[in-house]
Amino acid sequence: MALPGVANPLPASKLHFGIVPRLLLALAVSLTFTTMGNALDLSHAVILRPPDQTYREKKAIEMLVEEVEKRTKIRWQQIPREPRPHSLSILVGTVRQLPVASDAIKNLPAELDSEGYKIFVQAGSEKHDYVCICGADERGVLFGVGRFLRELQMRPGHVTLTDDFATTSAPKIKLRGHQLGFRPKTNTYDAWDLPQWEQYFRDLAVFGCNAIELIPPRSDDDPDSPHFHRPPMEMMIGMSKLADDYGLDVWIWYPALDKDYSDAGTVESAVKEWGEVFSKLPRVDAVFVPGGDPGHTPPKDLMALLKKQTENLHRYHPKAQMWVSPQGFSQEWLDEFLAYLKREQGWLSGLVYGPQVRIDLARLRQAVPKNFSIRLYPDITHSRQCQYSVPDWDVAFAITEGRECINPRPEDETAIFRSTQKDAAGFITYSEGCNDDVNKCIWSSLGWDPDASVRDVLRQFGRYFIEPDCAEEFAEGLFDLERNWRGPLLANTNVQKTLQRFQALEKKADPAVLKNWRFQQALFRAYYDAFIKERLTFETDSEAQAMNALSKSSLVERRLKKSEEILEQAAHAHVRDDLRNRILKLGAELFESIGMQLSVEKYKASAVDRGASLDTLDVPLNNRLWLEHRFAEIRKLVSETEKLAAINEILQWTNAGPRGFYDDLGSPGRQPHLVTGQSFAEDPGRMKSARIGFDEAPVRTESDLGRGIPRRISWMDHAETLYDMPLQMHYEGLDPRARYKVRVVYGGDNFKRRIRLEAGNQEIHPYISKPVSLKPLEFSIPLEATKAGSLTLTWDGEKGLGGNGRGCQISEVWLFKASKNLNEASLGSGIFCCHFVPR
Repeated sequence: MALPGVANPLPASKLHFGIVPRLLLALAVSLTFTTMGNALDLSHAVILRPPDQTYREKKAIEMLVEEVEKRTKIRWQQIPREPRPHSLSILVGTVRQLPVASDAIKNLPAELDSEGYKIFVQAGSEKHDYVCICGADERGVLFGVGRFLRELQMRPGHVTLTDDFATTSAPKIKLRGHQLGFRPKTNTYDAWDLPQWEQYFRDLAVFGCNAIELIPPRSDDDPDSPHFHRPPMEMMIGMSKLADDYGLDVWIWYPALDKDYSDAGTVESAVKEWGEVFSKLPRVDAVFVPGGDPGHTPPKDLMALLKKQTENLHRYHPKAQMWVSPQGFSQEWLDEFLAYLKREQGWLSGLVYGPQVRIDLARLRQAVPKNFSIRLYPDITHSRQCQYSVPDWDVAFAITEGRECINPRPEDETAIFRSTQKDAAGFITYSEGCNDDVNKCIWSSLGWDPDASVRDVLRQFGRYFIEPDCAEEFAEGLFDLERNWRGPLLANTNVQKTLQRFQALEKKADPAVLKNWRFQQALFRAYYDAFIKERLTFETDSEAQAMNALSKSSLVERRLKKSEEILEQAAHAHVRDDLRNRILKLGAELFESIGMQLSVEKYKASAVDRGASLDTLDVPLNNRLWLEHRFAEIRKLVSETEKLAAINEILQWTNAGPRGFYDDLGSPGRQPHLVTGQSFAEDPGRMKSARIGFDEAPVRTESDLGRGIPRRISWMDHAETLYDMPLQMHYEGLDPRARYKVRVVYGGDNFKRRIRLEAGNQEIHPYISKPVSLKPLEFSIPLEATKAGSLTLTWDGEKGLGGNGRGCQISEVWLFKASKNLNEASLGSGIFCCHFVPR
């Protein structure tokens, strides 16, 4: 298996445990150089070894040498003394070491901030010219080397650097990390061994990452995976050692999973279990225990447990910290938790703000004593049912690409980052695989410099990880992949342009680039997006043809049969097999290159919703399954009149009659009356605003919930608000003399939470349970609520609950004038006009 991040890696046997890039602290490189325009040719480099290198500095030197060699086939040699006169040296080390290594160096800074570096080119010296990478400390050298590598132009047989390159930089944010859990739930990590992890640690450090977060052997995962190379505890020990080799902080995400921590025996057992883990790890800097997701322990018992676990931790790692999050807490538990923080503060180091915290970050910061720092745990890995869902995502993508698909989101991640930094003291992102690899590099880079241009970051990404000649195009392609997901897919003209861009890159790519997993991921997404749009266009058209056939014949059975034939033929049609075959091939190549599991059956992914998007490649994108079920039900009706009325319901589904209104609340562009609230940039977590949500399963049927009714496409998405935030719709231009009714389909993924409706200030219905078998419900609107010619409908979920906060979820809403011919008990008889809008 190839190593993460490298187009043409060294054999895995040469990257055994403990042999990777050397922290590059005191290293001076002497090279013969030729000026090529404004480029220095560094192809013949030799490294001058400072006399007092630390182990991590040696690791940095090793990293520089090996990463250049992988990309150029050039291996820079190391020498112990000054190079010959009139040559070019590359000096790398700390402020303290560099003057000892070379008496030629000038212009060193008096001091640098922790982790900072200065890089510059000095030409015109009497003795010899040089490039200087000067770090404040060990980490400063590591990150200086990383920046140097990002700036190099590396091609087979050639290395250059712009001859006027100069920068002085230090990180603005102290903690910049990512969760890297070796567990079955991830769609890639469980297939990696220590050489792959070491390579990925390097890749992340090059972009400024200084911390990793591990997961213990017992979590909410299965205990084993068919992809494991070694037992989880052994891997955790190895990963802790690797991180320490590079000077990276080691955190542990440690959920409290036992049922009852008020029981002394349970606590004693937990202290013993955790202690065994702590005792085996070479390095632990901090432990983070989530209050929920998973785990569900009352704050009183949780904090008592963690106080004992802190003492336990300090037996093996005396300076390690304990952090906790209020994830999943109800309002009652949150109040109890905040009160505890004001009473006892000695042992706890800080709080973590992550998914399922029921108040926004600003409110939490205000409520928590100032001596506690708050660390972010932002979800960068999921695209729906998550902390930062893709805004205005089309349901066709949501049910095919799914929750853990390959998801470069440069603009969204930048907005999330910049909206959260004011009240936070750093971050370790929530990740469950390398599907979010681009997002990791964006967060790492912005953590270093919040004002950095993300376009520049992606150019560096393309130059370093892919190859210099396509860096610009590849970076723009990553932006294009995000634009593919903006708004209604049928109207998105960007999808085909994105595919064409990547196909052009694919056509001219050399074999090493074609084997590069980061290139393969981007290609996979470009082909997948284009294929889904082609299918959606075709299946939308076939459904329109089926509806046309359903409306024409005078005989019910003839209508049904003709419509079924059209739908069935379309279901077995070969739509763009060329795209589909390329997607399947790229899926196989990604499994080969990094063990990415895009199918449960083929590649043993842990579940379909864990990134196995090959398994959802062909799910229906129209209402075929729902229609087939409805047709079967219609055939059971006794009279032709009843059958025709039922057919009419289908044909007239989306119309609310003269001066009526229909909103498909999960469909971007078809929810004009939804009060959306703030923009994504202002409120990316949608704690104060409505957002689009989706059902959990692709093409969910009610059989998943004990029924046998397939869902309409319009029921697979919905508008939703979180926790105590109401969901509102507003109408203008109503007839003040008319009586109105509202018809609503309560959808979503959480049917345990009840919902309530008001019109104006009048209750329309109290808290009720949403029907598990989805169906429209009708309610009368009091004349008082519409007499001014406008109306605001307000839905509330139950107040004060914890968990994920989802529950106020609505799929469809009709507002229509009540009339004498309205059959209030029917699904739709007499209400709708006679045109069909495919959905």
